[in-house]
Amino acid sequence: HPLDRVVWSALTGRQSRFALGNERALRFPAAVAPFAAMADTDPASFDALRGLIEAEGPAALVTPHEIPPAEGFSVMRHEGLLQMVCQEDRQSEAAPEDARGHVRLGASDVQEILALIAATQPGPFGPRTIELGEYFGVRRQGRLAAMSGERMKPEGHTEISAVCVDPAFRGQGHAASLMKRLIAAMHARGETPFL
Repeated sequence: HPLDRVVWSALTGRQSRFALGNERALRFPAAVAPFAAMADTDPASFDALRGLIEAEGPAALVTPHEIPPAEGFSVMRHEGLLQMVCQEDRQSEAAPEDARGHVRLGASDVQEILALIAATQPGPFGPRTIELGEYFGVRRQGRLAAMSGERMKPEGHTEISAVCVDPAFRGQGHAASLMKRLIAAMHARGETPFL
């Protein structure tokens, strides 16, 4: 299933334009995302991954099973993640609620986006992450109060990413409305949303 090897599936499919590497190991450019994947755990794949790390910096592997590091590699951080897949019935899905002042985010918003990311820590987000898909935000009191968007896109699926709300604006439904907008757009394209 494409979500079992989400990074590999994205980089060999719809997001191949971002792929650095070869048939043994691939990764996103570090400014886009830290994620990498290997074809398998053969020494040649670890060697290819080593070259990508030397060129771009540390890499994050997302795998369904733990991979013991090869000689010369060290694990900087190890965590278990939950992958959530939207199981809603597309036919009965209601139209997304009002846009609540949603704005499309782009390159001119990157510094403000990175400040919100630093304040809320939703996960990896680099200065070029917004190139991976559509990102939307909510502005309140002259600043970016909330945001969310699309990151990895394995075949038939799109990841909802960077769901975050400035602490001063929590509890007002911003994250929910942004996610509903993204889910509706993904369903309209025939894609399954996941986190």
